Amino acid sequence: MAKLKPFRGLRPPVSLAQKVASRPYDVLNSDEAREEAHGNPYSLLHIIKPEIDLSRDVDVHDESVYLKARENFISFQEKGWLTEDDGDFLYIYAQTMNGRTQYGLVGCASVDDYMNGVIKKHELTRKDKEEDRMKHVRINNANLEPVFFSYPAVKELDAIIGDFVNNNAPVYDFTEVDGVGHHFWVIRDQMLIETLVDLFEKIPSTYVADGHHRTAAAALVGNEKRLNNPNHKGNEEYNYFLAVHFPDNQLTIIDYNRLVKDLNGLSKDEFLAKLSDVFVVQERGTEIYKPESLHRFSMYLEGKWFSLDARPGTYDDSDPIGALDVTILSKHVLDGILDIKDLRTSNRIDFVGGIRGLSELKKRVDSGEMKVAFALFPVSMKQLINIADSGNIMPPKTTWFEPKLRSGLVVHKLD
Repeated sequence: MAKLKPFRGLRPPVSLAQKVASRPYDVLNSDEAREEAHGNPYSLLHIIKPEIDLSRDVDVHDESVYLKARENFISFQEKGWLTEDDGDFLYIYAQTMNGRTQYGLVGCASVDDYMNGVIKKHELTRKDKEEDRMKHVRINNANLEPVFFSYPAVKELDAIIGDFVNNNAPVYDFTEVDGVGHHFWVIRDQMLIETLVDLFEKIPSTYVADGHHRTAAAALVGNEKRLNNPNHKGNEEYNYFLAVHFPDNQLTIIDYNRLVKDLNGLSKDEFLAKLSDVFVVQERGTEIYKPESLHRFSMYLEGKWFSLDARPGTYDDSDPIGALDVTILSKHVLDGILDIKDLRTSNRIDFVGGIRGLSELKKRVDSGEMKVAFALFPVSMKQLINIADSGNIMPPKTTWFEPKLRSGLVVHKLD
């Protein structure tokens, strides 16, 4: 059963919350982070992407980068930009986007739950990315950024959280330039905390929605610490890591689309002919065409949009992986026609989250940078949970969650 632990959070003062809060480290590159943090010394980006405070020619994995993270983290605490709460609390972090609000319960997840499979994942992680975040956790001795988890909705939990937010003002409440609202509450009532922890313990599994590398890094560092501690008891703070838990019925997964640089030596007509063996191909004109249902794709090629309807036999709706549109596209088009064998390593393919819109696909093809673009119908939470429960792994770049969590509203120290 899932564990949820209250903790003594490290948080910014109300007057600085919006300035400290930043986008996650992995959704922007170093140049974008420099621009975003320019003129804002309070931004958590100075800790989670500390290369922005060093010369541009410094490798982002150089030891000096991690040391700068530690230096900045200490400085934030000394200056009072991050201060420790006076008790072990739970928190609520809500986000409002396009008129919809999702309410996350913020607490610590258990390293044991990750190791024994109570926390379930749906993506593979890369060792180099794991090690980068492990170094960051080690040197700061803290989880600077929360991971994004989901759990099967529990009516009683929803009711308690709903009652709390309706009767208590948030301590942080701001809207970012992208229009997303961020609202944050502190739950100090120990009886209420115990009730929430007990209810959570009845949940069989939780699911990594976003942040597989951060989750792995946090759990692995916690495990390292226990192995290196001859006096390990099991109740140390390093046995837990920072997570925001959202009920599955409040989350939305948006499309995650593909761009390819070439047609593998094929002409347009040859490529369309091969596609016709797998799909019913229909030209849709020059106006952006978005797929409307599972097993229907849209494609942009040489100034025209096409719909691609997968033919029977190209997918297996009884198989959690075989039913995925990313599987159909990867097997029959990216591999079968375009000879892209490994989506993780090929330099012929790129991925674009649907938050950027299909106009981004059109722009990059029209520029000549890419030859063809494919837009997919989004994966559902039900599909994600089915895959995780069956022990399967989704193909790379399958899910894109919006809105993204802001980092810096609360930090978890490991001692």
